[in-house]
Amino acid sequence: MDIVILGLPLYYYIAMVAKVLVAFLFVLLTVAYATYAERKIIGFMQVRIGPNRTGPKGLLQPIADGLKLFFKEEIIPAEANKFAFLLAPLIALVPAFITFAVIPFGTTITVFGYDVPLQIVGYYDAGVGKVVDINVGMLYVLAMSSLGVYGIVLAGWASNSKYSLMGGLRASAQMVSYELAAGLAIIPVFMLVGSLSLQEIVNAQVGMKWFIWNSPMTFVAGMIFYVATLAEINRVPFDLPEAETELVSGFCTEYSSMKYAMFFMAEYANMVTVSALMVTMFLGGWDGPFVSTFPLLSPVYFVAKVYFLMFMAMWIRATLPRYRYDQLMALGWKVMLPTTLAIIAITAIAGYFGFYTFSDFFGM
Repeated sequence: MDIVILGLPLYYYIAMVAKVLVAFLFVLLTVAYATYAERKIIGFMQVRIGPNRTGPKGLLQPIADGLKLFFKEEIIPAEANKFAFLLAPLIALVPAFITFAVIPFGTTITVFGYDVPLQIVGYYDAGVGKVVDINVGMLYVLAMSSLGVYGIVLAGWASNSKYSLMGGLRASAQMVSYELAAGLAIIPVFMLVGSLSLQEIVNAQVGMKWFIWNSPMTFVAGMIFYVATLAEINRVPFDLPEAETELVSGFCTEYSSMKYAMFFMAEYANMVTVSALMVTMFLGGWDGPFVSTFPLLSPVYFVAKVYFLMFMAMWIRATLPRYRYDQLMALGWKVMLPTTLAIIAITAIAGYFGFYTFSDFFGM
């Protein structure tokens, strides 16, 4: 007989703890070694060596960087608002990690006779006797991702420094502008699937019917979503809030030691999360060849796609120069926002006449 605790079977708790640990370690290790990977990749593209002193091929560089930052002196400016100054890095970092909770990183697998969905957040439905997905997963993602801007703005204000304040103000304007474009870009997916559940969105793409190439509307929406998320997490060429040539180090100029490191951890954790969202919404999530036969391939496909998108972001950093601020705002408000609104209208009209995929449009 199954052990029941607070109305839920014991395996539910065991599976939940295991999934939280796996997802947290995946994000944490990826954040640590994304810095190393980025330095090596950009070094290769710019005909440099990159990190090669600490450990074989420089593989221990992230650990050395972490130890160095951990033991550096903590400096808090005399005129800073101490409470807000200390709180800001946490507000920036925590949403970056907890956003990952609703993203399905694999299909349902069977462990010791129990069906375990590879997704952290869900609820146990006693009627069907298994864990099912929450049906508003994307609303949770949008809510959590919008909290990150508060940490950056608070860091800029609490530092009581002109450079930091300007970086915080830039960040707030940029993140709000591009979050609007990113949020609108995923509406065509909701219209085609008819659900806000991320698991349902992935299920609609099973069989290699990925939205990035299955529909002309979602292809354009996917491109806009990826560019908008790069801007939202302040990646090059949209890294105006921390532009070194203009603002020293932007909103984190006055930070040192681990508080400084937390902002960079938040940036790379956000890069993992937005890449995972792009994979889920437009690249089929965990879908791939032979997943129905070998379910354990699903998390492998998911991780491979996430790493590919992170590589693309690093490639863009090595290639493109930084935008001017007026160009940044013009791209967000004058190009991306009207384009996403047009895509939503076209999706609605095309859906009314039964045109959903490239095959429907071109009669293939």
